[in-house]
Amino acid sequence: MAREDAVRCVRLFLYTLNVLFWLMSACILGVAAWIRESLNAVLTLTAHTRLEEAAAVTLAPVVHPVLVAVCCFLLMVAMLGVCGTLRCDLMMLSWYFGSLLVILCVELASALWTYEQPPVQRSDMISLKFRMSNFGLGQHQWLTHTWNVFQTEFECCGVIYFTDWLEMTEREWPPDSCCSNQYPGCARRAHQHDLSDLHQEGCGPKLLSFIRSSAPLRMLRFLGVALGVAQILAMALTLTLLWTLHYGRRKGPKERGGWPAAPTRGVEALAHGRPAERHLQSVS
Repeated sequence: MAREDAVRCVRLFLYTLNVLFWLMSACILGVAAWIRESLNAVLTLTAHTRLEEAAAVTLAPVVHPVLVAVCCFLLMVAMLGVCGTLRCDLMMLSWYFGSLLVILCVELASALWTYEQPPVQRSDMISLKFRMSNFGLGQHQWLTHTWNVFQTEFECCGVIYFTDWLEMTEREWPPDSCCSNQYPGCARRAHQHDLSDLHQEGCGPKLLSFIRSSAPLRMLRFLGVALGVAQILAMALTLTLLWTLHYGRRKGPKERGGWPAAPTRGVEALAHGRPAERHLQSVS
């Protein structure tokens, strides 16, 4: 009875962990999709600059398709684990354990790949100024759109200050994306009348803080660590359940085959004993 209760508890824990796998995988995919545009903007702005390597190494686990592939694969593996747990199927549980092991190895390899980050200094953001000269050109519309998206989302203007636009380009005022309240011509009006309507902080410091440690990236790292711990616990419980089910199936036939032996020997003894009793009765 104690063994059956232990198996029931292990199955309940495994079922709960697989539900957590679904929830955490869905959260990781949601956060990655949420910050995807910001990540693409950072990688576009840092291209061909000294920040490109740091941005690529730091943001690779989020942008790389491995993240999406692992989460989607884990959703299917969790379904396999639920079916194997409910049916107590040794084959399905074995495949489930092997799949979790492969996913864990991929996650560890990705974590080790991005553990050593290249040093990033504030002086490196000066190289971003050379990307401003192509703003507004017809063959660089993608860069223009990226600057506008980044300045709007992060509420910044220029690299160090909004005057970078006047220094590095032929513009007489910053882009309209520098305005706190955007409308066509807002930057021109703010530059001529009230500079407080422009974002006062440069995009360089915000870009550096985003690369080093941003809230979405910290959330993804936390979810990744929690997912790895849950996978290790699920693998340990799966091994326990596999051993218990295998031991029970080996022990069961022996118990079922051993009980009928005693009555059979008793019948044979009784059968051999009846002629002896009859012989004694005939002699007497």
